[in-house]
This record gives sequence, structure tokens and C-alpha cells, in this order.
Amino acid sequence: REQARLRAGVVEQDTEQWQKDPNFTGLERVGGVDLSYVKGDDTSACASLVVLSYPALEVLYEDFRMVAITTPYVAGFLAFREVPFLVEAVQRLQQEEPRLRPQVLLVDGNGLLHHRGFGVACHLGVLTDLPCIGVAKNLLQVDGLVRDELHREQIRSLQRSGDTFPLTGTSGRVLGMVSIHSSRPLYVSVGHRVSLDTAVRLVSSCCRFRIPEPIRQADIRSREYIRK
Repeated sequence: REQARLRAGVVEQDTEQWQKDPNFTGLERVGGVDLSYVKGDDTSACASLVVLSYPALEVLYEDFRMVAITTPYVAGFLAFREVPFLVEAVQRLQQEEPRLRPQVLLVDGNGLLHHRGFGVACHLGVLTDLPCIGVAKNLLQVDGLVRDELHREQIRSLQRSGDTFPLTGTSGRVLGMVSIHSSRPLYVSVGHRVSLDTAVRLVSSCCRFRIPEPIRQADIRSREYIRK
């Protein structure tokens, strides 16, 4: 019920002026979030938020907190396990460095590409009211989408970094987009307050390697934090 209530708040269109500009003029800060678990312990993790300059993609801000995970993992409800810690990180940033508040968040996970159309990127977006984009490394098999030979053939047909094809479910709805980077696919979907086209273009512009830099830096730095 809670998921359905929050789902009603998702905005699937561009709401910001910079999103309407082909070069994203006016976009200066892009955030990335990640939860890295301690190896061998699924109840202890590091919640991380980084903010990068745009388009230079240099780290302006980083926040790491070790957190105790008490909510069990249930497929389709990952957000209830992880999002509260990410919301707290955004709130800390707004209190400590409000001028560095990100204009968009890239999330390691799915948005509308989800069994009930409300993945972790949607959940975080609605609770923070920030534009959010879901970026997943693997295909969530939902609404008839499967990682079969046809899907693999479509991926092989993508020639250049940034090439895409839509993920259309059996319902006829486009749930996300496959985008190729470093010869391997990413699964991009709308989280909140952004259109799919804008989401895909922004993710591509943030990729130095396969994973967009905001998420990559959040992951690398949180793992280093755990190691230390």
C-alpha cells in the first residue's frame, strides 16, 4: 500500500529548464548514490552520496556513513531496505552544504523498470523531490522482458558507445532503454522528474567508463571507506 501511495507521486516528464537544453546548459551538479555492503555481512553497509561538477565530473562533495540494515531483503521492495539511509544522506547535504545540492541523482538500480513501476530510483526521487534516474547493470525481467537470445542479439547490434534500443514490455509500454558503454549494456529508466530521453542522454554524457561517473565514484569511494 505504501509503495502504491508513493507511486502516485512519480513525475515522468522533464521539470527543469536545463533538461530542455540539448547541451544541458544550467546543469552544474550531478549526484550519485550507492549502498555498499560489508563482505559476508548483509546487515552492515556504507551509504554513500557524492556530488560531481558537470560537465567536468569532478567530485565536489562526498558523504559516507556505516549503517545497520534491519529490514530484510524482499524482491521488489529493495527501496524499503536501502532508501531511508540515502534520504538521510541527502538531508545531511542540504543542512551542511546546501549550495552543493545536486540537480539530479543517478541511482544504482531501477526506476519505472520494476514489477510495480516503482523501483529504488522512483522511491528516492519521490521522497527527496529531486530528479532521479535509475541505472542498472542487469535486466530486471518484468512485463515479458527477458534476457533471451533476441535480447542479446539486439545488444550485439549496438555498434557505438551511446547507442540505444527501447525496452518495450508485453503491455506495449516502454519501461526503459538499453544504452551501450564500453561494449556492455546499461539499463536506464525514469526515476522521477525526468523524461526517458533526457535520462538516457544524461547518463551517456556522464560515462567515462561503463558506469556513469557519479555512481562509479560513489561505489569506489564507499568501498574504500569500508576497507579503511
